[in-house]
Amino acid sequence: MYKTFITNQAVPQKNRTQRLEKAKILIIENSPEQGPLIETSMQYFFTEVELVRTRTREQALAYLEGCLMTGQALPLFIMLDLYLPNKADSWRLLEQLRGHGSAMSSLPVVMLSASDYDEDIAESYSRGVTSYLVKPVETEGWNKLLRALKRYWLSTVLLPDSPDKP
Repeated sequence: MYKTFITNQAVPQKNRTQRLEKAKILIIENSPEQGPLIETSMQYFFTEVELVRTRTREQALAYLEGCLMTGQALPLFIMLDLYLPNKADSWRLLEQLRGHGSAMSSLPVVMLSASDYDEDIAESYSRGVTSYLVKPVETEGWNKLLRALKRYWLSTVLLPDSPDKP
């Protein structure tokens, strides 16, 4: 028997801020042009969290497995480039995450891509991404996207307090 409770009470800002003090976001982007741009923009908007950037599927898995082995908290979410340097690498990483059998399997993954093709979007969701975002071309577009991303992931969504526990 399930009970549904509807409330409009927000989580107190103090609790959210405390939870974010040691939080991380993993950015997986191999582009020498896009990577630093994304990282710099994210640092401006996501001041409460530590940003970790890897450039390959192997680096990302090593980082996440290292978190599990050392008892460090896993990231709040992952931002994954669709072309890492090709889609096959991104799909493989998603398969490895979703099939890991640990807390890694439930990490939210935000696919970030220049592609707005319906096939890429549908395939990404069918493989387990949480969200799909198209990379903006202009600075103002990045600002809008990152403000919305921050509002959603750090203010609206409630995530477990201990994402590092299997």
